[in-house]
Amino acid sequence: MLKIHSLDTFGTHDGPGIRLVIFAQGCQFRCLYCHNPDTQALETAEMKRMETAEIIEFLEKERTYFGQTGGLTISGGEPTLQAEALTELFKECQKHGFNTCLDTCGAVFDQSVKDLYDLTDIVMLDVKHIDPVWHQKLTKASNENVLKNAAYREESGKEMWLRYVLVPGWTDQPEYLETWAKYFAGYKTVKRVELIPYHELGVFKYQALGRKYELVGVKPPSQAEKDAAALIFRKYLGDKVVVV
Repeated sequence: MLKIHSLDTFGTHDGPGIRLVIFAQGCQFRCLYCHNPDTQALETAEMKRMETAEIIEFLEKERTYFGQTGGLTISGGEPTLQAEALTELFKECQKHGFNTCLDTCGAVFDQSVKDLYDLTDIVMLDVKHIDPVWHQKLTKASNENVLKNAAYREESGKEMWLRYVLVPGWTDQPEYLETWAKYFAGYKTVKRVELIPYHELGVFKYQALGRKYELVGVKPPSQAEKDAAALIFRKYLGDKVVVV
């Protein structure tokens, strides 16, 4: 049984092709720029629950849209908090021939996550900051498990995408962009690096939840700022880098 916040039946930004995207409920990180703060609580009154068979049935109805590259993406929230339920689901996806993609912040690293990774076609790992102090400021959590997740996926030889949100004043420091890009330059499993410009689209959710938004006054990066960050990333990671 999977606890979910919501789903998107025609996702085009969360993995290759057209995908069914399920947003899992619950997350350990408290990223200052999180645009889905309503997914952070482990349980809510609005939360839905879906059985594996129900999700497979949903996927079967959408199979014709997936083509050769589409499939199922589990996002969040942080899906690895429900690793055992997802392992059961991904086993069934393999049996039915559905591509699986896991969008994770890497907060959890244990045997259940390793087992889940072994069944996952593409891991999309959000490495929010390479510096441990800045990562703590940004997410209220350590990046130790994040880097352990990256190393484990690299050792497996299976495909990984990396994601990085560019936030002016928080994640755009040239020295740390260099360190981030150098760190992953030798990874052979990394097929795509997404540089995601910060946006303010989720601010209204904080107001609705009665929570303070911590990045008031921070504006999305300019084209020049995006270009500068992309140039640093591409110096080490080449044409894998895309600004989305």
